[in-house]
Amino acid sequence: MGRWEPDAESRFRAAAIELFGEVGYEQTTVAAIAERAGLTARTFFRYFADKREVLFNGSERLQQTMVDAVAQAPTDASAVDAIGAALTKVGDFFDEERRPFARLRSRVIAANTDLLERELIKMATLSAALALALRERGVGEPDASLAAEAGVAVFRVAFAQWVSEFERRGYVPIVKESLERLRSLAAS
Repeated sequence: MGRWEPDAESRFRAAAIELFGEVGYEQTTVAAIAERAGLTARTFFRYFADKREVLFNGSERLQQTMVDAVAQAPTDASAVDAIGAALTKVGDFFDEERRPFARLRSRVIAANTDLLERELIKMATLSAALALALRERGVGEPDASLAAEAGVAVFRVAFAQWVSEFERRGYVPIVKESLERLRSLAAS
């Protein structure tokens, strides 16, 4: 194999998710992922710390994009509107090309307790970061934490809907509808 392989990270990700779907997460080894990708295990570790990272890498970028969107929301935006801006801003992360990966990723995580725990930690970390971004905008407590937690709940519900097998709508329309439902529930 050559020293440089084009798009190795994407090849590892595709190989891993295929194997997770075929033989299960626990039975998939880094060696098997590397073989399927046509690369070496050593090269795998240049991109991912372990096989879990195939499923979770990029979450820091997602979180930073959301935090930046809260900070960039209009100064007169309410806490919920700033969170809404963050939720819609990440629509670029959830396009049609990524939906098959996201669907399988969700199934793999749901079937593995350790991965589910990691996903929940990721969501808690996201909520804390959003609450901090709101506090930096001048939103006090407990409002900042409530808005951030509500935003993460909307994100989780909208994402689950987006990855469901028969869903055809895009992520952004789903998240906007979910935000409106939350507003309706809060008003009633």
